Amino acid sequence: MGELTDKIKGNANEAAGKVKQQSNDPETRADGRAQEAEGKGQQLKGEVKGKLGDDI
Repeated sequence: MGELTDKIKGNANEAAGKVKQQSNDPETRADGRAQEAEGKGQQLKGEVKGKLGDDI
């Protein structure tokens, strides 16, 4: 995957995680926190790819 793809997927996961955190169900809120963290990781991966190139 390229830099832009990782960043887009990261943004989508982060947004979905934030929505889930608004739920009344504690399990769904926990899933939302995990999904938001995953999204932040994907964004970071995209930034690293952008700096090092897509060859990694």
